Amino acid sequence: MPQFVLTVTCLSRRGIVAAIASYLAENGCNITDSAQFDDLETGNFFMRVGFRPETGTTLEALTEGFAAIATPFDMEWQMFDQAQKIKVLLMVSNFGHCLNDLLYRWRIGALPIDIVGVVSNHMTYQKVVVNHDIPFHHIRVTKENKPEAEARLLSLVEESGTELVVLARYMQVLSDAFCQKMSGRIINIHHSFLPSFKGANPYKQAYQRGVKLIGATAHYVTADLDEGPIIEQDTVRITHAQSPDDYVSLGRDVEAGVLSRAIHAHIHHRVFLNGNKTVVFPASPGGHASERMG
Repeated sequence: MPQFVLTVTCLSRRGIVAAIASYLAENGCNITDSAQFDDLETGNFFMRVGFRPETGTTLEALTEGFAAIATPFDMEWQMFDQAQKIKVLLMVSNFGHCLNDLLYRWRIGALPIDIVGVVSNHMTYQKVVVNHDIPFHHIRVTKENKPEAEARLLSLVEESGTELVVLARYMQVLSDAFCQKMSGRIINIHHSFLPSFKGANPYKQAYQRGVKLIGATAHYVTADLDEGPIIEQDTVRITHAQSPDDYVSLGRDVEAGVLSRAIHAHIHHRVFLNGNKTVVFPASPGGHASERMG
């Protein structure tokens, strides 16, 4: 039986939940999980509803009919078929821990996405990618050719139908124009030392300062470098007995886990942009099985 998802954002008003539930019930749908949030500061309302059509109603018919419900509340909304995998383009430079982790999760079915290709400004991981039967695209980036390189990247995004770009430790800065065009559709991962330890070798800097917690942050990319809305974060505790190499190893493990969870939340439509922040609904125990794998 199909599993669909409805996402809604609008100003908070009385009757929104009742209108949505009534519409789905009247059209033969059974709600399997639901989450909502009222932002009292902004007055914005966010809702995600998972449901099954039990009388053969199609997604197209439900989408067409829901417009009449959405208009009085001025909703921004979308309906999705959970069986439809999002097309994802991965980008990497010379650190492969996140790439390898994502490829493994994808291969075993824990990350249900359609990887349309991997882009890199180096050849380091060409063999790894090709061995997974995934297209590898080497786009060399220099100061002189950056506009041409990004034009090639944009062309690749459009040709492949990419819906989400994942910067799996891709170390080149994307232009403002590209970030704006792909707003809410680029996820980046970085260590959580910013802004304390910028530049080369942040783990060594953290070691020298005796940091007790290291971690990682996954966020949507905006024109403001490393300041986009945060999706997922995590930390791991460090002791005085651990070396700089330990910091690097533990940090990379955290980065890989945080990035995969951020992608997981995005592809299951559990992330809502809320100004410079996000609303992230947790996976429901009663939701679709793939949502509970991570």
